[in-house]
Amino acid sequence: MKKIGFIDYSIDEWHANNYPAMIRDSQFTGEFEVALAWEETSIAGKKPLAEWCREHGVGLARSIEEVVDRCDFLVVLSPDNPERHEVLADLPLRSGKPVYIDKPFAPTRTAAERLFRLARDHRTPLMTSSALRFAPALTRALKDQIGDEPMMFAAARGPGKFAVYAIHQLEMLVMSLGTGAHRVMQLGNDRSDLMVVDYRDGRRGTIALFPAYEFAMTLGFGKSGVLSLGRLEEFYEAFIREMLRFFLSGQCPVPPAETLEVIALVETGIRAFKTLDTWVDIVH
Repeated sequence: MKKIGFIDYSIDEWHANNYPAMIRDSQFTGEFEVALAWEETSIAGKKPLAEWCREHGVGLARSIEEVVDRCDFLVVLSPDNPERHEVLADLPLRSGKPVYIDKPFAPTRTAAERLFRLARDHRTPLMTSSALRFAPALTRALKDQIGDEPMMFAAARGPGKFAVYAIHQLEMLVMSLGTGAHRVMQLGNDRSDLMVVDYRDGRRGTIALFPAYEFAMTLGFGKSGVLSLGRLEEFYEAFIREMLRFFLSGQCPVPPAETLEVIALVETGIRAFKTLDTWVDIVH
């Protein structure tokens, strides 16, 4: 059985708590196990590593080195603290073993470029993505219903606060519209976030975040085509399947250029909160 190692900032968080069961219940059941876990720090009020490992039936590692040495595949989590990814992923990305780094990949495009460069220098397969990229309704729509039609507009919505959750909507937006955005504008208020993404060739997208929203998408394509995808579901199951396929093949299903675009949009979007209702150029 192939061994997966978890490396986290603080292990008691939603992704670490749910990924082991998702991996066991995937179409690859019996082929993978989460064998070891390590955390950088234990936060007050959360389960420490030893308790988490007992509950999940996972071995407790004493260091990142132990996880890297003893596991076939490496998952760097820390979804709420992406600023720790460069430290946590340094040894994994030098290992040559397939590495998945959780979303948000990096706090800045510059940091993201450093992570990709480190992986490339050590020939380490690297994958990162929001799970929403693999929502079955979205992937079917882009492949089977829209196909080669030019995409002109995309509106994504979902819950959460911008700094952590905008990556989900932006992953879907960039997957649909492609790269090349050149500016953004924040139009939200104290109750919700709303950002417009502008492309020089006329493409345009919006993302909206509000606590009660479910993940959904509207796509405009061709001369007058419109497709509404309400309440996107089963994206985590699809994501886990793609991550495990990546571990086996070493081939990342997400173009790095799209990941860099998403990170640049999040970074610029955070900066744009300082000047609401004003275009802010994206630095590439």
